[in-house]
Amino acid sequence: MLTADIRNRWLQFFGDRGHTVVPSASLVSDDPSLLFVVAGMVPFIPYLSGLVPAPYPRATSVQKVIRTNDIEEVGKTPRHGTFFQMNGNFSFGDYFKEQAISYAWELLTTSEADGGLGFDPEDLWVTVYKDDDEAIALWKKIAGLPDERIQRLDKDTNYWHTGQPGPAGPCSEIFFDRGPAYGIDGGPATDDDRYVEIWNLVFMQYQIENVRSKVDFDIVRELPHKNIDTGMGLERVAFLKQGVDNMYEIDQVRPVLDRASELSGRRYGADHEDDIRMRIIADHVRSALMLMSDGVTPSNEGRGYILRRLMRRTIRSMRLLGVEGATFPELFAASRDAMKAAYPEVETDYDRISRLAFAEEETFLRTLSAGTSILDEAVAATKSAQEPQLKGDTAFLLHDTFGFPIDLTLEIAEEAGLSVDRSAFDSLMAEQRSRAKADAKSRKVALADLSVYSAFRAAGETVFTGYDYLDTDSTILGIIVDGQSVDKAVAGDIAEVILRETSLYAESGGQEADAGSIVGNGFDLEVLDVQKPVKGLISHRVQVRSGEVGVGQAATSVVDPVYRRGATQAHSATHLIHAALRQVLGPEAHQAGSYNKAGYMRLDFNWSNPLSPDTRSEIEDIANQKIRDDLQVTTRILPLDEARAAGAMALFGEKYGDEVRMVDIGGPWSRELCAGTHVSTSSQIGLINLVGESSIGSTNRRVESLVGVDAFRDFAAERAIVGQLTSSLKAPREQLPERIAALAADLKAAEKRIAEFEAAALATRVPSLVEKASTLGALTVVIESVGQVKSSDELRSLAMNVRERLGASSASVVALAADVSGKPAVIVATTPGARDTGVKAGALARTAAGILGGGGGGKDDLAQGGGSDLSAIPAALSAIGDALRG
Repeated sequence: MLTADIRNRWLQFFGDRGHTVVPSASLVSDDPSLLFVVAGMVPFIPYLSGLVPAPYPRATSVQKVIRTNDIEEVGKTPRHGTFFQMNGNFSFGDYFKEQAISYAWELLTTSEADGGLGFDPEDLWVTVYKDDDEAIALWKKIAGLPDERIQRLDKDTNYWHTGQPGPAGPCSEIFFDRGPAYGIDGGPATDDDRYVEIWNLVFMQYQIENVRSKVDFDIVRELPHKNIDTGMGLERVAFLKQGVDNMYEIDQVRPVLDRASELSGRRYGADHEDDIRMRIIADHVRSALMLMSDGVTPSNEGRGYILRRLMRRTIRSMRLLGVEGATFPELFAASRDAMKAAYPEVETDYDRISRLAFAEEETFLRTLSAGTSILDEAVAATKSAQEPQLKGDTAFLLHDTFGFPIDLTLEIAEEAGLSVDRSAFDSLMAEQRSRAKADAKSRKVALADLSVYSAFRAAGETVFTGYDYLDTDSTILGIIVDGQSVDKAVAGDIAEVILRETSLYAESGGQEADAGSIVGNGFDLEVLDVQKPVKGLISHRVQVRSGEVGVGQAATSVVDPVYRRGATQAHSATHLIHAALRQVLGPEAHQAGSYNKAGYMRLDFNWSNPLSPDTRSEIEDIANQKIRDDLQVTTRILPLDEARAAGAMALFGEKYGDEVRMVDIGGPWSRELCAGTHVSTSSQIGLINLVGESSIGSTNRRVESLVGVDAFRDFAAERAIVGQLTSSLKAPREQLPERIAALAADLKAAEKRIAEFEAAALATRVPSLVEKASTLGALTVVIESVGQVKSSDELRSLAMNVRERLGASSASVVALAADVSGKPAVIVATTPGARDTGVKAGALARTAAGILGGGGGGKDDLAQGGGSDLSAIPAALSAIGDALRG
């Protein structure tokens, strides 16, 4: 049974039983506390928790999921995958335990010929939460399971939550027994690979808070409705139904494994370690493909770092299989062909995906080469010092800065006969993980308790009127102060205000929130920010400027018209720049992020190389030409599929509902899905001034532009500067570049002549210093203060010239001190003869610098010191003399 067939049977079964079939959400989670969707229920959390009213009583989906907490287990067990698909059926206060168990047993044990999955009931076991007697009774009643195939387990396995405050509840898991050939008897409680969990039924009925660990949390209340959340691992069922030993050998994954085998010349099944590497490659390539299809790009932080890690582990595994060249063109194509039937976007977007993947592989192969060079130097230095261990901080530097895998460091060190200080490396890694966990915890706090919004959201969605009006009369539904719902706020308070309708735009789609106010009878509120804390709800963060505001009062939202005009200009300019980029560079130059506010916009796009000045000018010219063409800007609300069919660009990482807002500027030339505010015609943008272009990663660039009056002011400032230059240089504007270049050349020549004069003047001081030479035992010494010099370089040159005049055959020491721009400096130079007696310039420089109030050092033949106390120069030089006498 193919994976796609299992998927279709699932959706058909639950669709026929009144469940709304919901498409998979993006792997990129809406929840800022989660990098990715980590479970099939994540997109439904607002409905399961009662925060947002569910649009349907029951639903089913096959959700794309990414989990990386068990990444080290990938390839080693039959069931651990980074990317997988979770079949789910959900009830939002509709049915509960009995119906959920009945559906599960029916689908699992109905024959394949009748549309089921055809499992033998004798092969199925279940586990329940230890105190859930009701579930045990239902399994006996519905499935007729005997006591010995129902096992009670504790919270660590049979109580489900997301790891953060939210919905939770006991669960019952269904396992398939693969038979004695795969492990010991004893059921799922043995935690043996013989028993494969295929379905988890979560009876979600509680709200939890203060989550201290998987098993330690506070149950604070029952949910408004008892809900059902189930999850069946599609890949797990697939490998059981396809008669293979693990998820890496199913039809959607095995082609990548086979291609890795062919490229390496190593047969799958011949060597245990090689098999693990091939399974890692198969999993990670598919995971990377699916992440990039949802808009994630490789980077050094967040989601991009996880993607980069997966890709680099793949490259490392291919290297361990003996392949050192590029393999992504072969491996990603194999994964695309295996996944495109279920996810057509991996084929339609493959040009973009492959360009990013191939560039990342090329970059990391160079990184491996550079890292190997650094590691080779460290190995040589370690062996030269006759030390048995490579330092842990060296291994960590290679790992953290260069992305050089620790196992590769271990391998190369071992080949050189060295070990690596793993304890030091692990300690540094632990510190890094601790920082990462602290960061993750801080993200979770941001959504620690959204329940404060549930009552407001239950009243319906906030109506946004700002596309048509700048002022809107409304009613205050709620006031929140310090996370708590209150009845009123008074002058000076910072609060959140929930309105039934608002004309103020909430930050989204790269556009900053509107500036403005909320006013009413006896109160005036300054709007500091506008956000969407939960889907469908708009919250205004305000400061009460005057009066007292209370729940239920009439209020008017007022948008600052000047700010809104600038914001619409900037957002529409973003669309023009994006379209101009694609016209000049081609369709692969796709937006990867944007930010705009009144007077300014920036746009990130997928591209590897810097834009030349001519290319930047061409993009700017095209965008400004479209402004002059006074193109009509139109918006339409239409179904998502219809918008895509019309050629509208859906930007990666953005979430879209069934109906979308499509913005056209000049018809299809610029056609994007966008909820932002825009001008009516392109001429209202006024002017675009492209002021910056830079790299934000190996495969992404950023352009920045001033817009409207800000662009004009910047040009006006440049005009004023040009006017000053033409007046000062007495040259027309068109001759300024040549005139400035000529002045720069004259200045360089003058500086060279001055340097020559200064060097000659410095040389005249050498004879008088040589004449001051005296003897200290067997040494000839010159220890003098030379007054003021321009730089330490001059002082160094003077000391070296004096040393040269004293002669290399003598045992001489030269120590000169000077005032360099108000700070004391000392230079010590020695001849070979002096060094033979044990004199070291570095030690002498440090001695003097300590008295000068600073530090110093250098080599035995030449060293430098400095400090902050000019008056200490005589004492510092005297200390050098004392040291030489000693």
